[in-house]
Amino acid sequence: MKHIHSVSIVVPTLNEVDNIDLLLSSILSQPAPNIMLEILVADGGSTDGTRERVQAWEAKSPVRLIRGDGTHGLAGDVLTATRCANGGIVVVMDADLSHPPDRIPDLIKPIMDGSFDMMVGSRYVPGGATPDWPKSRRLLSRLGGALAWPITELRDPMSGFFAVRKEHLLAVDSDASGFKIGLEVIATGGEHFRVSEIPIIFRDRVLGQSKIGLGQMISYIHRLLALGGGVVSFGTAGRFAGVGLIGLASDILIFQVLFAAGFGLGVSHAVGFAFAAILNYILNSRWAFAPKIAHNQRRDWTRFARFLTVCLLAFSLRGGIIACAVQLFGWPPQVSLILGIGAAAAVNYFGNAFFVFPSPKERASFVIPWRVAAIGVLGYVLLLRLAFLGVVDLIPEEAYYWNYAQHLDIGYLDHPPMVAWLIWLGTSLFGNTEFGVRIGAYVAWIATAIFVFQFSRNLFGKSAALVSVLLVATLPFFFSTGIMMMPDAPLTAAWAGTLYFLERALLGDKRWAWLGAGAWVGFGMLSKYTIVLLGPATLIFLLIDARSRRWLLRPEPYIAFAIAVALFSPVIIWNAMNEWVSFAFQSTRRLDSSTNFSLPALAGSIAVLLTPFGSIAALLAFRRLNFKDKAAENFRRSTFVGVYTIVPLSVFVMFSLFHSVKLNWTGPIWLALIPAIAASIVAATGKASKFDNMVRQLWVPTMASTLVIYGLGLHYLVLGLPMTGYVGTIRTLPVAWQEFGHTVGLVQNEIERATEKPVLLIGMDRYFLASQTAFYNRLDENAVKSSVGSGVVGKNSLMYNYWFEPENLMGSNAILFSLKRHELEQESLTKYFQSLTQVHQREVVKQGVPVGRFYYRIGYQLRNCAVPECR
Repeated sequence: MKHIHSVSIVVPTLNEVDNIDLLLSSILSQPAPNIMLEILVADGGSTDGTRERVQAWEAKSPVRLIRGDGTHGLAGDVLTATRCANGGIVVVMDADLSHPPDRIPDLIKPIMDGSFDMMVGSRYVPGGATPDWPKSRRLLSRLGGALAWPITELRDPMSGFFAVRKEHLLAVDSDASGFKIGLEVIATGGEHFRVSEIPIIFRDRVLGQSKIGLGQMISYIHRLLALGGGVVSFGTAGRFAGVGLIGLASDILIFQVLFAAGFGLGVSHAVGFAFAAILNYILNSRWAFAPKIAHNQRRDWTRFARFLTVCLLAFSLRGGIIACAVQLFGWPPQVSLILGIGAAAAVNYFGNAFFVFPSPKERASFVIPWRVAAIGVLGYVLLLRLAFLGVVDLIPEEAYYWNYAQHLDIGYLDHPPMVAWLIWLGTSLFGNTEFGVRIGAYVAWIATAIFVFQFSRNLFGKSAALVSVLLVATLPFFFSTGIMMMPDAPLTAAWAGTLYFLERALLGDKRWAWLGAGAWVGFGMLSKYTIVLLGPATLIFLLIDARSRRWLLRPEPYIAFAIAVALFSPVIIWNAMNEWVSFAFQSTRRLDSSTNFSLPALAGSIAVLLTPFGSIAALLAFRRLNFKDKAAENFRRSTFVGVYTIVPLSVFVMFSLFHSVKLNWTGPIWLALIPAIAASIVAATGKASKFDNMVRQLWVPTMASTLVIYGLGLHYLVLGLPMTGYVGTIRTLPVAWQEFGHTVGLVQNEIERATEKPVLLIGMDRYFLASQTAFYNRLDENAVKSSVGSGVVGKNSLMYNYWFEPENLMGSNAILFSLKRHELEQESLTKYFQSLTQVHQREVVKQGVPVGRFYYRIGYQLRNCAVPECR
């Protein structure tokens, strides 16, 4: 005997007298073998005769009228009817004839056979359509679906036509309101809720009037925010705005008084913000969000810590926007303050709603707050970087690579040319500014985040993918690659791109993916040679994984190799023309260095790049990977993650046993493990141990503290400490290179006027001073040509030795300058000049406060003694 399934069809109505008879007859005319069917009309208060029409059906068919008052909208009416339903499966559909009744069997079949927990009739999967809709309505629907993206991956999350098991529908929050009850079900179901879509042709209503309007859309957005765990409503927003206006008035008043009194931009902004923040906390906790806070939570001191975190994040972003508006765009400080206050208010509101005063109710799903946090942090980090990108002085390495771009080539001694090409492109678009230099790093980080998301989603799902992006946004190494224009920025993007395409090729069996892998390896080789370590990792995976060995006999991997070599060929050509010096610099020269056991330093560098807690969590995530059960579904992906982490890392471990290592070397390696770390964070809490849950909870303060450190650090570099300025000197902080370059330029002008000849600038360190002077000496239009590096006096100044040959500079006068006096007192310097003056010194002043000094002496008539024969 075949099993009989009981199905209840819930039809919410409000003034549908013109459609209800035709709908009910259409539903009842559908063939329903082995199904016991009932129809519940959930009426929200119709006054046009709809109820009477339904009552006429009750006597002759399995139709029941469920009276509601419409208080909670369609969602409330559906829940009321579901509580009265007899069926174990509930189908929800509109009464306006837009949902085709003939698709009901296709909706309920996968639920009856246990394949899925919920099926949705979709307008946006292949085969679905909305033939009667204008473009404006399609756009609005798509926008609504996009807003629900953090909650579900459905293409049509706003569909009101779905089938679901009754218990899942009744698990929805009783406060659910609005017209998208299906989305509530999906959000409540959690990470392991099985939902799929079938195509439907959605016909627009012919009779009756649509209930969709501005109020419904606002209610929809409110429910989305509530499902994310935020205390967001018109009430809280209105009260928050009132508090904000009070804080705004006090903030502006204090700023204006202090700024007019001569306290400076940084002090005025900081004091005004601090006073407003304290006032806002008192009013928000006792009034704005008070109705939403459980009584036993109101004295939770951790709330103040969370509030302080949000305030510091808002303060940092505000400072960056003010500095950007004043320094880059020349806006008045008072106008810039308003812009900064607006950005800080947005951070404060959503930070308070989701982090400081979250809903005391249990969230719909454990993973959704993580998804929302990922999107919020991503937005904040992008804005923070953008605000400070053009106002923080270049560090010396960035200025050095900018000099690369001024001597554009297909290769360089110490690094491949990608960093120079990106800087050249950025400065061509935005000028020789800090923003122009760094915009390439900003874009490269976005590319990294996109590839990490896609790579992680393929391995562990959407929640892990979003948390992976959250980790890439907050862990120190990855944050730095998005704001400093170093070779690591394009290298990390290329590494992430290569991992994505390799996963698609090896685990996804996509032939085309090999072409992408080859291209991104080539781009990576143009950025930094380290990416070559993915080559042996790929070979080892091919040998280990039985299913992947077939690729060894296929042409695609070899085509990928050819693509990578072709893209890398400019560097090969440059090396061939320059005695292979770059390859030697990055290989044999490092291996020939003195023996030095630096494994502890390598471990310390990992703790810095990932934070100490992050490095521990990485180890724990690695231990959870499944390397034993070859029949398990996740064995191959665990092997993939393990191989592409262990193989490159083992090379650096072996190297550290005998040689020194650098801080940043292992940074890109962790991209392979990031998805596993993220998966451990969003793993089902019910299956995790207490220790695992504790580790997961510690991620929140770790990420929050790192964001605060980044924000305050950038703020300090631009605006200093209130009343104090800067602690340290130009030797330890990148805070006054503009002033340094200007001061050097003044000395240069003095000597040129006295001698009536151009003067060379020779920074006596390896390349820092020459590079910064070339960028920041705006008094000399030819600073790039006059800042020649210490190679002309017999030292190693890397690419400066190639750019400036001593025989072409003979007879020139020069200023030798250094941050260390002893570098100018070396006896060997006298043979390079006809005469040398005594050592002088100059102070570097920033915002009226001394931040360091440099030493210099004048050399007259440079001699050609930078060659061995003259030494």
